[in-house]
Amino acid sequence: MVIGARSGAPEPDGEPVGDQGTQAGDGDAVRGAEAEEATDEGSAPAVRAPKQRSFWKELPILIGIALVLALVIKTFFVQAFSIPSGSMENTLQVGDRVLVDKLTPWFGSEPERGEVVVFKDPGGWLNDEPTQRSDNSFMRGVQDVFSFIGLMPSSNEKDLIKRVIAVGGDTVECQGSGPVKVNGVALDEPYIFPGNTPCGEKPFGPLKVPDGRIWVMGDHRGNSLDSRYHMDQPGGGTVPNGNVVGRAFVVAWPIGDWATLPVPDTFDQKGLAAGGPLAPALAGATLTAPLAWWVRRRRR
Repeated sequence: MVIGARSGAPEPDGEPVGDQGTQAGDGDAVRGAEAEEATDEGSAPAVRAPKQRSFWKELPILIGIALVLALVIKTFFVQAFSIPSGSMENTLQVGDRVLVDKLTPWFGSEPERGEVVVFKDPGGWLNDEPTQRSDNSFMRGVQDVFSFIGLMPSSNEKDLIKRVIAVGGDTVECQGSGPVKVNGVALDEPYIFPGNTPCGEKPFGPLKVPDGRIWVMGDHRGNSLDSRYHMDQPGGGTVPNGNVVGRAFVVAWPIGDWATLPVPDTFDQKGLAAGGPLAPALAGATLTAPLAWWVRRRRR
């Protein structure tokens, strides 16, 4: 028993081996933490804030974004048009800039009576009238670029601007000195140029406007080659709805002429819609007949 006991490793004086191992481990942990702190304080590179791009380098990007936005707005939302003639005086003056809503037609909206609309020449209305362009080639280039993105009215496109008097299905006429009548209802037109008569020395009708087309007239009846003067052409002087670019809703320039372009109250008269006062009664009868038939069957 004594020999067996001697064969084991002798224990040194002092603390047990287990405690020494623990101290050694703790020492290593302390030295590891000190080394990590030394690495963090001494060798780790400082984090630098990102360098800002100079204004002159960002300017072309900002200009590009602005031009793209302007092009998108002009194509789908709003476009500026210049008034080239006095056919809409005194509502619009020569040189006025109007803003035209191009968004609502994308959702199926159609022209309504009383609106001032811009539309493309249906054919033969302008008779190859020359466009107003600068004699300076540089200025023409600038105008072409700015009109393409919608910052200036185009001088190339031959668009017209008139007021919608009647829409598809309406019967319109103007006899003698007026007034203009739509579906038999006389229009009170305070927007007509002072001194003009409603017919403007060009009586017409009665005629029915084909579906999908509009009858347009200028507010300056004595100075507007509108639907009255094109009745011998295809469509009888009417304009296809598809030719309408959009509704002019505000005069934006010059500031002194700023004004909105609402629909006049005369177009809100009862019975103005095609079909007259019988239309509500017919609609009511159409809805009531099936209901009455169903009630009679339930009572049997």
